[in-house]
Amino acid sequence: MRVLVQSVRCVFNNGEHNAFTDLCRFRSQLYLTFRSCPDGHMVFPTSRIRVMRSSDGVTWEQVCEFGVPERDVRDPHFLVFGRRLFVYTGTWLCEEKRDINHHLGYCMWSDDGEVWQGPRFLEGTYGHYIWRAAAFGEKAYLSGRRKHAFSRTADHGDGTRITESALMESDDGFVYKPVGFFQHEYGDETAFLFEPDGSLLAIARDGAAKNALVCRSRAPFTDWSRVKLERQIGGPFLAKWAGRYLVGGRKSEPEKPARTAIWWLVEERLEEISELPSGGDTSYPGFVALSEAEGLLSYYSSHEGSGTGDPPSAIYLAHLAINS
Repeated sequence: MRVLVQSVRCVFNNGEHNAFTDLCRFRSQLYLTFRSCPDGHMVFPTSRIRVMRSSDGVTWEQVCEFGVPERDVRDPHFLVFGRRLFVYTGTWLCEEKRDINHHLGYCMWSDDGEVWQGPRFLEGTYGHYIWRAAAFGEKAYLSGRRKHAFSRTADHGDGTRITESALMESDDGFVYKPVGFFQHEYGDETAFLFEPDGSLLAIARDGAAKNALVCRSRAPFTDWSRVKLERQIGGPFLAKWAGRYLVGGRKSEPEKPARTAIWWLVEERLEEISELPSGGDTSYPGFVALSEAEGLLSYYSSHEGSGTGDPPSAIYLAHLAINS
């Protein structure tokens, strides 16, 4: 099944470091979220989360912008749950010595996509670096990484041997508790989706900069199978499209510049589809299927800007089409 990248265009660039995207559909409208920061990729209290809306994927308007005092907001992700649209963000406490034990998840939410409430902290996420979310049945689920037993260490504890990657569960989208673990060490960014039978499939980045993992489990999500893929994937996403599994993220290879790329996941191996125009600081895609043959993919890149993690970097939207 061949996928054509029909077009790629910049949809946002205000001269700041714009990064970490997600896309979703809610009430027949398309929504795009990302982080903007005048100071760059790293941890700064000047960071803000933006939410944009479009009816056609071409013209976008901002409908929400927020930050959290004394905290860096980053990696925003959508969750459609309980007839609401949530935007979740993980936040570092901006202090001289960072520690993932001080991390805390926040959210904004809207019932109509027009009027937004928050930011509100997510109960149960203190000490967790929250990431992607999904819903199944009457439960919301969230991936988050944390130190084992919230240990005190000399480093910040993110992406180390004691970093666990947890699956968290909620009845209302505001209060979470852990129910299982994608990874027990070197836990990192995890994208996951539910199959119609309630089983779970995940792509997990490895915090030790090793190859990504395919993780599978069934309720109650205490037992997992894990198989290593043939490459690293930074900032992964995972979606079901046209009956197949679409994976995207940062492609890193020795002696080559980083690129944002997309693959088909076929059992426990990847079939590359395309590298997107990108480079420097890049990755963190989002995806919305427009139909069984067309889709939109968001990502960020600094290849037309600083070429590094400094400003500027821009938000891009790729139009994908399946040519079977």
